[in-house]
Amino acid sequence: MTTSPGTTGGLIAVTGGTGALGGRVARRLADAGVVQRLLVRDGSRAPDLAGADVVSIGGGYTDADAMRAALAGVHTLLLVSASESKERRDVHATAVDAAVDAGVAHIVYVSFVGAGPRATFTLARDHGHTEEHIKARGITHTVLRNNMYLDLVPHFVGADGTLRGPAGNGRFGGVTRDDIADVAVAVLTSVAAGEDVHVGQVYDVTGRETISMAEIAAHLTRASGRLITYDDETLDQAYASRSVYGAPDWEVAGWVTSYSAIAAGELDVVTSTVADLAGHEPMTFAEYLARYPEDIKHLRTA
Repeated sequence: MTTSPGTTGGLIAVTGGTGALGGRVARRLADAGVVQRLLVRDGSRAPDLAGADVVSIGGGYTDADAMRAALAGVHTLLLVSASESKERRDVHATAVDAAVDAGVAHIVYVSFVGAGPRATFTLARDHGHTEEHIKARGITHTVLRNNMYLDLVPHFVGADGTLRGPAGNGRFGGVTRDDIADVAVAVLTSVAAGEDVHVGQVYDVTGRETISMAEIAAHLTRASGRLITYDDETLDQAYASRSVYGAPDWEVAGWVTSYSAIAAGELDVVTSTVADLAGHEPMTFAEYLARYPEDIKHLRTA
């Protein structure tokens, strides 16, 4: 069940308005004539959208006072997950608490498929913790558990044209941020209009097919005209190949376990959420590459 965005009642706030997902949601809401409030770190980078009130929060989610002030009068909040960090659980908890204290009626939280304490993907464990914190605070909510972003995968390819990771022959139901944004808009506008169909729901947001990393490499080869290969690393090889970046252990673990979660079958999930809520089928990887050829320009020129 969806509601026309133009019928939105309560005020919607969108976090991450300068980012890839929050920005897409904000533009779709503006195009539909929805009044919204954009919460951003740097107001100078915020998109100029009709009906959008921009509030800068330099300290981000950790600035509880600024968050509470920015969320005053907001009915429905799209809480896009914060940048990856060792303190991400606390950062999210602070944002959730600020929303509750400000009187926000409903949170739509951007999570990850399989979120929970037993997830192979270490960052999905953080998402599970945030979901539990939202429940514990007693605020009504909807969770969008997104599968891996298809439009991020081309950037996993190394400068040598190799896609590396311990994903084995595992498959994942990847989804584009365009399709996720369409789902988010449908949920936000429905909730803000007073409908309760999405209250308490946890939606797995996926593409309409599963795909392996080897198939990803084959698609990228055809689309770019350059040979892209997949190196199915062992766990030891994966940690070793990423050690050159000097990243902290928690971050490297996140990179590696995103692949091992695929190998474990935890991302081998396909649902009809996009079709059901956004009213159209989600893009396949091939369709995404055909629609956005500029996204693999770096592969052609490398």
